[in-house]
Amino acid sequence: MAVGRNVRIWRMARGLSQAQLASRLDVTFQQLQKYEVGSNRIGTGRLMKIATILSIPIATLFEGADTDPSRSLLALVADARAFRLAHAFAAIDDSTLRLSLVYLVEKIALAVPQSPRRRRRRRK
Repeated sequence: MAVGRNVRIWRMARGLSQAQLASRLDVTFQQLQKYEVGSNRIGTGRLMKIATILSIPIATLFEGADTDPSRSLLALVADARAFRLAHAFAAIDDSTLRLSLVYLVEKIALAVPQSPRRRRRRRK
């Protein structure tokens, strides 16, 4: 699952859609989706090709594989909206503005009612 999540993160970081990466891998985008969510395993040869396309060392695709996936920071940025937020945040140079945004997001998080399932996760 961690490998698929990392493929998704790096694909998004490179600005590729699932269809674009799938086409370069000679698989359907549905197959790539299955790789990314971890329902299908990715063979070694295909992993090497993915790393080459994404211009990353193959070891990068295994980062976080030995940790609890639900508690990983990589799991957070695997969500497209969180990735966009982190990317936009990183583009802000003004540290005061960055801190203000952190405070704003924290206040919003406290004000929005959390589902019971979400609350349980936060307590861990």
